Amino acid sequence: MSAPTRTDRTAPTTAGGVGASPQRPDGVIKVRGEFAYSSDLWHEDMLWGATLRSPHPHARIDRIDIAEALAVPGVYAVLTSEDVPGVNRYGLERPDQPVLAEDVVRYQGEPVALVAADHPETARRAMERIRVDYTVLSPVVDAERAAAGEEPELHPGGNVVRHVPIRRGVFVSSGADPVEPPEADVVVTGRYEVGMQDQAFLGPESGLAVPAEDGGIDLYVATQWLHVDQRQVVAALGLPEDKVRLSLGGVGGAFGGREDLSIQVHACLLALHTGRPVKMVYNREESFYGHVHRHPATLYYEHGADADGRLVYVRARIYLDGGAYASSTPAVVANAATLGVGPYEVDDVSIDCWGVYTNNPPCGAMRGFGAVQAAFAYESQMDRLAEACGLDPVEVRVRNAMREGTVMPTGQVVDSPAPVAELLRRVRRKPMPPALFGESGAVDLRRLPGGVSNTTHGEGVVRGVGYGVGIKNICFSEGFDDYSTARVRLEAVGGEPAATVQTAACEVGQGLVTVIQQIVRTELGVERVTLEPMDTSIGNAGSTSASRQTYVTGGAVRAACLAVRSALFARAREALGPVEGTLSVAGGKLSAGGAVLADLVDVLGAEPLDETVEWRHRPTEALDPETGAGNAHVQYGLAAHRAVVDVDVELGLVKVVALDCAQDVGKAINPQAVLGQIHGGSAQGLGLAVMEEIQTRDGRIGNPSFTDYLIPTVLDMPPMDIDVLELADPHAPYGLRGVGEPPTISSTPAIVAAIRAATGKALERVPVRPEHITGC
Repeated sequence: MSAPTRTDRTAPTTAGGVGASPQRPDGVIKVRGEFAYSSDLWHEDMLWGATLRSPHPHARIDRIDIAEALAVPGVYAVLTSEDVPGVNRYGLERPDQPVLAEDVVRYQGEPVALVAADHPETARRAMERIRVDYTVLSPVVDAERAAAGEEPELHPGGNVVRHVPIRRGVFVSSGADPVEPPEADVVVTGRYEVGMQDQAFLGPESGLAVPAEDGGIDLYVATQWLHVDQRQVVAALGLPEDKVRLSLGGVGGAFGGREDLSIQVHACLLALHTGRPVKMVYNREESFYGHVHRHPATLYYEHGADADGRLVYVRARIYLDGGAYASSTPAVVANAATLGVGPYEVDDVSIDCWGVYTNNPPCGAMRGFGAVQAAFAYESQMDRLAEACGLDPVEVRVRNAMREGTVMPTGQVVDSPAPVAELLRRVRRKPMPPALFGESGAVDLRRLPGGVSNTTHGEGVVRGVGYGVGIKNICFSEGFDDYSTARVRLEAVGGEPAATVQTAACEVGQGLVTVIQQIVRTELGVERVTLEPMDTSIGNAGSTSASRQTYVTGGAVRAACLAVRSALFARAREALGPVEGTLSVAGGKLSAGGAVLADLVDVLGAEPLDETVEWRHRPTEALDPETGAGNAHVQYGLAAHRAVVDVDVELGLVKVVALDCAQDVGKAINPQAVLGQIHGGSAQGLGLAVMEEIQTRDGRIGNPSFTDYLIPTVLDMPPMDIDVLELADPHAPYGLRGVGEPPTISSTPAIVAAIRAATGKALERVPVRPEHITGC
């Protein structure tokens, strides 16, 4: 390589780096409808797969007859559990779920058989001709009774998936006798319920399995975690890992609902059996049966405080209905328990949280992941405490707010900024929305509860204001080996420096591809950054969940960039000789002391630089099984909301007028994307507060459609005034904090608190329905 020519130009900058809001590379094609989602996958000679599902929540399978289905012209395969070549069990945290049901079905919609045909309608007709004889069994649907051992066992070992106790202060005892709480001037209690919420992603489950010449399989699928899917598929197919290759298809939203398997093994089984590519796409109704949901919860809380409203103790019992299979219930239980006090300081804590098997639909990961359920209860309790002490609801929270240095109920010390009080003060200071009625007494009917349906002219409308604050762990916890792998290549392409990034981290719509490009631009000073397809040809990147990908995969990409940059600087020093000042890169130039030394393409020459890094955050610890003690979490995310609602107290209709938020994000890698995450998370919290619930009776889903399962639209979302704080976490890359989940946690209790303020009703259950307000 010839020595680059020195220049004296001022060092340039690189646009679109960390802290900017560049245009998303997938944004325009998504708006135009040109983005290829997983459901758009196509292969010339592909077959279509379909799944026969149980109509019963609990039943014994006596016989399956597939003869009539096989006789349908155009059918290439009909498979049952006997056709699973490997282990007929899978699961995120424990393999307790059959690929295809064997002797018993444990929930309505459980897969029983598969069909492959040359047309989706043919597959559906053949599926209807499979004859299954069932003996219907009584379903177990009460999680609290199941936890107490008062229901038949659904799995060997009992119905408790996991129990996590948290004991701190006076409640730590080695004796068998129950410990009484310390004396408190004020005691408030409550029983709260959280309904089953759906992730409601718009892209249904879909994928394409293509048999390979080496006897393996190539699967293209919409998922959140390629490598954990691969691990489970490998076991079910009985193939070596290198024969099962997964690539990410375009994902139309996830929110936790794609962490568990759906079509993955089924499509591969059909493809290997027929020797033909097989595509599977769920319709909306099947999607409701085909993925996990948010755990419904029953929560019993008792808060004791002194006369000034300062917490003395908290006691709680939490029951999470995990449904028929474990999924991620063990981790959800740990989150609900360890975060069950909320972002508050309290010395004496006793919390018990159970995750329980029932014959209700399986539940697992959803945005907020255990913290949502706990927050509704503890925030409702804080409002009751404020009322009992005669305090403003913000003041009682501020007096008890955690801060840097706070010791959590697990004994973990908060060692980064925790601005709970500041977040609350900020949302309280925000301007209130205009009054419903103007000086003339006139009102725009579109602004009333019920809107353009003209249900009211405002006669019974009352305004209420409420507050909520929430806490969420970021990244995986409890000693889990949480890491991400990234490969970065820097080379000269067409006369300009270009970087290529490879990672298995799943882009599910959250904007990870943009963040990765920003990090590379910042660290390597190049504008042109290309991402390779996300697949299992590179090491694990973990799940796109727990608000972790910007932290962990961002950390891995940054570390790989730093390794490339170090090699680049070493190469430059060999060519340039001694250099005064610190070397830096920006705008495709190499600089030192503010002066440009060379173009990067000249330093690179024809020899690319390539580095692969496996990056981990600081380690965590398992919880003590007796006390729940341990440094279980990597980082805490915090958000606060103030909600303003108008409620027609006669009709039970609610209009959320304003939903203002303050959140600490550590560092806004992409400020516009941060705002988008806060808006989106708040919308899902609003949905849980007033409209979203999968309604079940005796284990059966009553509303498996977007006609009857309601989600917020643009007409339901109010304006949001958002404050983004950037108080750096010294342990995180760029000081950042995960953003996606906290706004979902605090928005729900804020809205319900506002409805309480307007109605005077206790409102101990979400979603709040009209009859909860009107009493009829």
